Amino acid sequence: MLYTIAMVLLILWLLGLVTGATMGGFVHILLVIAIVMVLLRVISGRRVI
Repeated sequence: MLYTIAMVLLILWLLGLVTGATMGGFVHILLVIAIVMVLLRVISGRRVI
């Protein structure tokens, strides 16, 4: 579940970079959240369901 959310946030961030959205700061915050979610998943060592 977290992995899916992280991937969606990453895709939204990439779209924000490509389109030059006016909410660029918000998009970068989403990227940070996505990275943190992936790192927590890797560190916890749980299997993806």
